[in-house]
Amino acid sequence: MFSRRREGGRHARDNSQRRARAERYDEPAVEPDPEVPGVGPYDVADAPDGVQRLDLGSLKIPAVDGVEVRVQANPEGVVQQVVLVHGENALQLGVFAAPRSEGIWDEVRAEIRQSLFDDGVAAEEVDGEYGPELRARVRTPDGLTDLRFVGIDGPRWMVRGVYQGGAAADPASAGPLLDCLHGLVVDRGQEAKPVREPLPLRLPKELAAQAQQGQAQADAAPAEVDEASPPVNGAGPSQPPRRRPSPRPRRT
Repeated sequence: MFSRRREGGRHARDNSQRRARAERYDEPAVEPDPEVPGVGPYDVADAPDGVQRLDLGSLKIPAVDGVEVRVQANPEGVVQQVVLVHGENALQLGVFAAPRSEGIWDEVRAEIRQSLFDDGVAAEEVDGEYGPELRARVRTPDGLTDLRFVGIDGPRWMVRGVYQGGAAADPASAGPLLDCLHGLVVDRGQEAKPVREPLPLRLPKELAAQAQQGQAQADAAPAEVDEASPPVNGAGPSQPPRRRPSPRPRRT
């Protein structure tokens, strides 16, 4: 199971000794040494260098062959939804503020499960690469769709991912989408935020300018014409694939 902090061993003893010294000599408290994960999502302080990433502010998404990054943004460039698409599979990403003392995925997962149950959908909890995750099958206008909810608690943040398609029922088929999750970087910032508040996501300046231009063209076009702006270099303001609309679990 993925873990970000050691519970014992040499590092735990070292941290305990530092705290004891700080209390004895009235020194500033020393934060425990965090364990750098072998795979991401990474905190920005631990992210490996030399990786090309799409910078969306609080999320930085690695470039992976065959994966298209689709974002839904308003004319000001504020991102409202991020979906990674590879073939028939999709992965919707969200990132939220969390307390310093503990993770929130256990609580969020329970609420997602209850929300699905209230909608008449049974969810199964299984162990995945990052710990407990939820799997469910929901009815959409295009028929039944498999969903898989994963959550990763980090230092003062939580990433929630929702797989759709074959990767939801068979994690082994996630392939490049899982590579994106392994290379994901979270830049939470230092300012205080309410727990569970979505962390801000923004388009890069050049894509935000294209979004504004596209909106201006849409406003000038006849009402009956609906032209979608194509993604730029695999990333740009676009809608999720219609065949598999992105799930909209209750935001937590």
